[in-house]
Amino acid sequence: MAYDDGIPGLRLADHWVTAPLDHANPTGETIEVYAREVVGAEHARPHELPWLVFLQGGPGGASPRPVRREGWIDAAVERYRVLLLDQRGTGRSTPLTPARVTAMGSDEAVAAYAGHHRADAIVRDAELFRERLADGARWSTIGQSYGGFCTFVYLSLAPEGLERCLVTGGVPPIGLTAEEVYRRTWPRIVAKNREHHARWPGDRDRLREVAAVVREGRSVLPTGDPMTVDRLQALGIAFGMSTGSAEIHHLLGDAIAGGQLTPGFLAAVAERTAMVTQPLFALIHEPIYSEGPATAWAAERVRADVPEAARDAEDVLLIGEIIEPWRFVQESAMHPYAAAAEILAARADWGSLYDRERLSDNEVPVCAAVYYDDMYVDAHASLDVVGRAGRARAWVTNQYEHDGLRADAEVFRRLDRMSRGLA
Repeated sequence: MAYDDGIPGLRLADHWVTAPLDHANPTGETIEVYAREVVGAEHARPHELPWLVFLQGGPGGASPRPVRREGWIDAAVERYRVLLLDQRGTGRSTPLTPARVTAMGSDEAVAAYAGHHRADAIVRDAELFRERLADGARWSTIGQSYGGFCTFVYLSLAPEGLERCLVTGGVPPIGLTAEEVYRRTWPRIVAKNREHHARWPGDRDRLREVAAVVREGRSVLPTGDPMTVDRLQALGIAFGMSTGSAEIHHLLGDAIAGGQLTPGFLAAVAERTAMVTQPLFALIHEPIYSEGPATAWAAERVRADVPEAARDAEDVLLIGEIIEPWRFVQESAMHPYAAAAEILAARADWGSLYDRERLSDNEVPVCAAVYYDDMYVDAHASLDVVGRAGRARAWVTNQYEHDGLRADAEVFRRLDRMSRGLA
C-alpha cells in the first residue's frame, strides 16, 4: 500500500468502502464512506501495529485533517495505526449538500435520507472497514463527544469487533429522552454564562450594547442574512471549550465601532454560527437521543421554562449545544433543509440504539474521561451509564472542558494506560 509522506513524522493513506444507505436494505442505494489511516513515520512495519479507530464528535462532523504531528494523534501513533473515520454524510463520505438535497426531489426523501445517518449506521460502516482492513480481527476505538455515543452503540451492536474503547466527553445519556437531556443542559448553559461574567465583569454591559445594536435591525452578515439576537446568542457554543470564554471576551471587545457592528465581528458571527457546513448537526442533533418518540424541538420547548434565555431579556444569554427551528429560517443556506427538519422533529418511529442487557454484561474494557463541568454532556448521566456498563471505568475530572482530548494529549495517554491496566 502506498503512503503519503507529505507531513513530517506521519504517513497517511486513504481507504474507502461502499456501504448501503440503509444497512437493513443491503441491495438498495449505496454511499461511499472514507477513512484516513495515520501512522508514525518511524514504524517500518506499520501493518503490525494495532488499529485505533477515531470516532468523531458531532453529529455531522468530519474527522480531523492532520497538518502536523501533534496532540493526541502524535501520542497515538507511537503505538497505534490510527484510522480517522469520516462518518457518513461528512467530509469525503458522500457528504450531504444542497445539490444532493435538490436531486432527492422531496422533503420526505431528504428526511428519510438524513435519518440513515445516526450512530447505528456509523457503527455498521465501521464494521465494513474492520472486515477489510483488520481481516475481521478486533480493534480499539477512541470516541470524542458524539463519537462516545457511537462507541456505546458499537458495544451494543458488535462488541465482538472491539478490543478496548476510550471515550472522551461522550458517554451517552442512555434512558433519557431529548426533553430530559435539555432540562439538564439549559442550567449548565446558564451556569457557564455566570462563570463568564464573573471572569470578565465588563462583558455584561458590552453584551447589552451589542444586543441593542442588533435589535435595531440594520446589521447584515456577510452572507446577506440578517444579524439577529438568535445569531448573537448562538455564540455561546464556545463556552463548552477550553478557550471559549476568552474568545468570546475578545470578540465582544471588537464588536462595535462608531455605533455599528464591525465587519470583523459580523464575519465571525456568520462563521461561528453557520450550519451549512455541517447540516447533519442541525438535522439530527435531537434525533440522536431518541429510541422511539418524536423529539419535537425539545430544546426549544424547554427554553420556555428558562427565563434567562428570553430573546428580549436585558442580559442576553449566550447559548450552546442547542438546535432550534430558527436555524433553518435565519440562515438562508439552510432553507433547503427546513421542511426535512420539521419531518425529522415529528418522526416517532426511531429505532433502538442501545442494548441495555448487552451493555450490562459488557466484557470490553471501556475507559471514559468524564468532564465534570462539561457544558455539552451531563456528567451525572455519564457516570450513571458507566456504572451500568460492565467493564467500563470513569476518570472524572474538572481539569478540562469538552475539548480536553484536543487541548492536552495527556488525556489520551491516561485513558490508554487505563485501558491496558497500567493506571
